[in-house]
Amino acid sequence: MAESKSNKRKCSFCGRSENEVGFLITGMNGYICDSCSEQAYEITKEAMGQGNNAKSATSLKLNELPKPLAIKEFLDQYIIGQDAAKRFLSVSVYNHYKRLLQTVNSDDVEIEKSNIIMVGSTGTGKTLLARTIAKLLHVPFTIVDATVLTEAGYVGEDIESILTRLLQVADYNVEEAEQGIVFIDEIDKIARKSDNPSITRDVSGEGVQQGLLKLLEGSIVNVPPQGGRKHPDQKMIPVNTKNILFICGGAFDGIEKKIAQRLNTHVVGYTASQKSAKIDKSNMMQYISPQDLKSFGLIPEIIGRLPVLTYLKPLDRDALRAILTEPKNSIIKQYVKLFDMDNIHLTFDESVFDYVVDKAVEFKLGARGLRSIVETIMIDVMFELPSKDAKEYNVTLNYAKAQLEKQNLSNLQMA
Repeated sequence: MAESKSNKRKCSFCGRSENEVGFLITGMNGYICDSCSEQAYEITKEAMGQGNNAKSATSLKLNELPKPLAIKEFLDQYIIGQDAAKRFLSVSVYNHYKRLLQTVNSDDVEIEKSNIIMVGSTGTGKTLLARTIAKLLHVPFTIVDATVLTEAGYVGEDIESILTRLLQVADYNVEEAEQGIVFIDEIDKIARKSDNPSITRDVSGEGVQQGLLKLLEGSIVNVPPQGGRKHPDQKMIPVNTKNILFICGGAFDGIEKKIAQRLNTHVVGYTASQKSAKIDKSNMMQYISPQDLKSFGLIPEIIGRLPVLTYLKPLDRDALRAILTEPKNSIIKQYVKLFDMDNIHLTFDESVFDYVVDKAVEFKLGARGLRSIVETIMIDVMFELPSKDAKEYNVTLNYAKAQLEKQNLSNLQMA
């Protein structure tokens, strides 16, 4: 009796009875089996994917691509200065687009990708450059931190986790992920600990650099779809990194000493003093070369796979002052927006800006220091004003000084 009843219940799509499928999902006027529901999901996912890819790089025409000048102008809206890094980044991204649109002609000229490495002290805007350019791109883009990477088999993340994140951004569309851009931050933290190859394993330094070689050069890598450790029974996704553009950034703290040593070792005598006098000691990064990266601890193979080397200038007082107020999403504009959402008109005395910049220069924290200082000044106001009926508030220099001094005193008491 029960068997005949189950035979009457059939999938409205494939016609199979309940006994022939895993289970049936009951609807208002019909049923759908587990197999048909999976197929329906895949069809829906594919259809939505085609809609999302309408603006992919490969669907664009050459005359529709953002030109290097347009890319730099977009970066200028959000980032102050750093023209050299912007130019290198704009050209690299533009050429990456052109590589994706490249067709094989009779001349058999194949355009190689040019991975880029940006060197600059903390707070100069390396990560911000990467995040800002991501807003403009029509290709999958992700930022990963090199500090969590370790050699396979050790505690930490495998090298392949970089591609897992790119796949996630591309909604696991392998074809789109294979045309993406990856920004590897803190690349200097995986430098070799000593200039000589170590007898013991450097699993988070040289070992990671060796693992990165196949990604940067271009090869087919088996990627675990959910990240984490590989195991034999796990289903892998093959990803070809040939068309993935890699941008690396790092502070390389202390590399200025190695640059200075190199500049002073090639000349002797009277000409040495002449040449050294022309060197701008306040910005040694502008003289950086691949051999300085090698002296710092990057292996020659990985330097060769990052052919485009650019630098970011240290931020002086004028640059910090401009960063505070001028960019499209400047720190001050963000706080004004926050208060505006509570219908409070927030203003600052001009002297407050100069005071904040002076403190940022004193603390040597770069642009990141600006936010922490402004946050310290504004914390009490942000706590109290939303509960009051205030319609406007002006931050004065005396109030800013009092807030910072109060914070410093509380830190001393805690210590």
